[in-house]
Amino acid sequence: MDKDTNWKTYTDSNIVKYYSSLSQIQPAEETIIKRFQQQLSTMTMLDIGVGGGRTTKYFSNVVKKYIGIDYSPEMIEACKKQFFHANNTILFKVCDARDLSQFEDNSFDFILFSFNGIDYISHNERLQVFQEIRRVGKSGGYFFFSTHNLQGIEQEFNWKKHLSFNPFMTYVNLVMLAFLRFFNPSISYHQLKSNNYAILKDESHNFRLKTYYIRPHQQIKQLEPYFSHIQVYSWKYGHEITQETELISNSEMWLYYLCFIDKNSD
Repeated sequence: MDKDTNWKTYTDSNIVKYYSSLSQIQPAEETIIKRFQQQLSTMTMLDIGVGGGRTTKYFSNVVKKYIGIDYSPEMIEACKKQFFHANNTILFKVCDARDLSQFEDNSFDFILFSFNGIDYISHNERLQVFQEIRRVGKSGGYFFFSTHNLQGIEQEFNWKKHLSFNPFMTYVNLVMLAFLRFFNPSISYHQLKSNNYAILKDESHNFRLKTYYIRPHQQIKQLEPYFSHIQVYSWKYGHEITQETELISNSEMWLYYLCFIDKNSD
């Protein structure tokens, strides 16, 4: 995956302004805050891909210490301007998730990588991020992140799913399909059906980004060498997905994963 293309997008002033304007917490994030409300006050938190500080508003006030990082210096500047009044329990740093060497081993109790930020690097770099997060996370701590669901995007490539009794909706859906096919000429619906993960251009920021999509079961398998007790949460509704049939059929565009860091098994 072309790091420079994605990085340039996230340093664009208009994109930074957009992320700085976001303020709404997502249902799955709200679920986790409620679940750990008794523990967060004792936790040191690392917020990866903090963007314009959307999650800072909700987590920085409930954890013991909060550090937000982003590989875009412009995003970090935006955060510093927005939270200029913050005390020394809130820090912002320019840092790439693929290289967390500025942090020591066993530094964080809770690590968040929200808004699918992990989906804008290559497959091998993704595994590198998991390894780095495990290193800086404390045993007994948690890693919570979201990632695009391949089962969601594959439906967008199926022209039959876009047909509707509403002619206008059919037209809009087929136009979007045309854009997807134009920006991903080598990817077909049948190809996606047979893949465990795929990297493609979607409508994010007008098809400027290469985005990683993965099936839920494959994502769990990918995480197992690094973490344990992996749970999947609905992005839309915030509930934990525990039924096998629901996981297999889930077509939300992205899902959240809660992972337990257990270094006692090393």
